[in-house]
Amino acid sequence: MRRRRPTALLIDLDGVVRHFDQAWTADVERRHGLPPGSLARTAFARERLTPAIVGHVSHQSWMAGVAAELGAPAAVEEWQSRRGEVDPEVRALVADLRTAGVPVGLATNATDRLDDDLAALDLDNAFDAVINASVVGVAKPHPRFFAVACQALGVAPGDCLFVDDSARFVAGARAAALLAYRYTGPADLRYIRAAFGK
Repeated sequence: MRRRRPTALLIDLDGVVRHFDQAWTADVERRHGLPPGSLARTAFARERLTPAIVGHVSHQSWMAGVAAELGAPAAVEEWQSRRGEVDPEVRALVADLRTAGVPVGLATNATDRLDDDLAALDLDNAFDAVINASVVGVAKPHPRFFAVACQALGVAPGDCLFVDDSARFVAGARAAALLAYRYTGPADLRYIRAAFGK
């Protein structure tokens, strides 16, 4: 039996829509005398990251903790000054689907700085809905996150295609009854377009 075509897209931010230059991060660490990988390792440790992405602490407090742990506030400030780069092919996909009447939501485990980031990246009007874990109060792959996301797009879970670069989040979306696809790079955009008949 042929699978029903999705009627809405839910797409991840980091690793799909936005990318960061890891070489630049390494350069910041080198210039500030930090061990390689220490910025990401410290910032993204689960016990430090989780409170920030579920709205318990602000982005500013999160980064203050990282700076204190590393003893390098100038390095953290410089690292945070970059907002990443938007993938033009993914942006074009989002725009094309919206033009065709397909609602597109951004689904991200982000902090309270997300609105500022989207404005800086000229993405503040790029989506029909923005589902931010720090606003929802739970992060992907919690079932409630996906329920809120589908409600924001006005579709049933089985009508929504979720695209993310995390296998764990994709599995969580499938468990919540969404269609889901693990994104590995621009070559996957052909599949996503085909899923919507575009």
